[in-house]
Amino acid sequence: MTRAPVLDAATASGPMQSRYALLINPFYPKDPNASFGKHVLTPTLALTSFAATTPEHWEVRYWDENLLDGRPPFVPMPEVVGITVHLTFAKRAFELAHWYRSRGSKVVLGGLHVLSCPEECAPYADALAVGDGVQLWPSILADAESGRLRPKYTAAYESDYRQDPAPRRSMLPRKSFLTTTSLIATRGCHNRCGFCYLATDGLRMPYRMRDPGQIAAEFAADGQPYAVFVDNNLGSNRAYLRALCQALRPLNKIWSAAVSIDVTDDPSLIRIMALAGCTGVFVGFESLTDQNLADARKKTPKAGDYGRRVRMLHEHGIQVNGSFVLGFDHDRKDVFARTADWIEENRLECVTFHILTPYPATPLFRQMEAEGRLLHREWALYDTAHAVFRPKNMSLEELEQGYTWMYQRLFSHASIWRRRPADWRAVAPYLAMSYLYKRSNRFWRLLIKHHLVQFAWRPLVELTRLRHVRFREELAASERLTRPGAGVVAAGV
Repeated sequence: MTRAPVLDAATASGPMQSRYALLINPFYPKDPNASFGKHVLTPTLALTSFAATTPEHWEVRYWDENLLDGRPPFVPMPEVVGITVHLTFAKRAFELAHWYRSRGSKVVLGGLHVLSCPEECAPYADALAVGDGVQLWPSILADAESGRLRPKYTAAYESDYRQDPAPRRSMLPRKSFLTTTSLIATRGCHNRCGFCYLATDGLRMPYRMRDPGQIAAEFAADGQPYAVFVDNNLGSNRAYLRALCQALRPLNKIWSAAVSIDVTDDPSLIRIMALAGCTGVFVGFESLTDQNLADARKKTPKAGDYGRRVRMLHEHGIQVNGSFVLGFDHDRKDVFARTADWIEENRLECVTFHILTPYPATPLFRQMEAEGRLLHREWALYDTAHAVFRPKNMSLEELEQGYTWMYQRLFSHASIWRRRPADWRAVAPYLAMSYLYKRSNRFWRLLIKHHLVQFAWRPLVELTRLRHVRFREELAASERLTRPGAGVVAAGV
């Protein structure tokens, strides 16, 4: 889980197959503090979305090195290799690119690191895809086929999102993921936090939405009981979220999504989400200090009101996975214990921690660079698990040790028990999820290697779905009883 498959320089390549494209998601080392199973909850949508735009006369194959099936295939040798590049696995992406290019394949690099650091990526590619790859991929293949591949292709994120085809999920190894139904209904976010990749220079991503009916149809077509929305913020447009929930409600399935905590400004919307099958939300709380939130330019309610808003979600059967960033300029050594206490007090079912990381070409990176606080540009360590800058009010060692301590405490048996749901009916599924997700790192390699991920998760998912269906029935019944005139109808019955 920490070392990439070996690329043997002496290995001979197979014969070149024209009109064959291989799409690769490179290996990256897993953080030993977090769950090793995190990356197999859902597949990346980028490569399957590109595959959906591949012309019919081209063969296309998907390969994710993180599924532990070894290095990507090379017999036959693909004519075109598309590799997604993130700064934390840029070195591995470049190794793959060099290996395939040296054997005659045309390599196309895309992804956020290509956008933020194109000069660094260009020497390793025959072509760079900068921006919306769904628009670019068909043109890239056409030019490769005719021998006119250009060094750079650029597209903005401003097309009609409703025209994008559904991702090609049929090419995914279904047994290797919790669910292959990763969905994206919207692009963008109403926040532009200074540390977020959405604030990258040159990335203009207006909030775009697909028709709710399209999303419901994709969910139904994949045949899975559970879906994960990978939108940056599904709740940025509340009117849209309402319409989406109305489309999802008849499916009797369950789903989770990332939202900002201000979605709880409207309690009726939380009820609609629950009735539509929402069982969990990922919330970027980031910090419990208002000054940190203001410095990050995050539009959010006051941190003092977070607890009430979490209770509102819990009352509607929605679990909360809270995300916290450590190392802001107003954080001192007490931030670790203070945050851990708050998480346990408010019974967050799951938590994710990140050391503040200045991604290249973001406002935070420019600030840290101007202040001389960046320690290096070893991108593999820009993984939110290592401190790559000088903190203001603690030492580098204290920040990294505090990050490790947070996971050790919140993943402990005692903390898992303290954070159990108040509703006794939800305790057993919560404990099963917590122990499988958080305390099973020694088993995850075997589950992934032997394609047992869905087998391990599926009973828990179905139990959760059935429990939530019953909860929704109770919620809907109470909704009917509270409508004007409901008492008269009930008395008549």
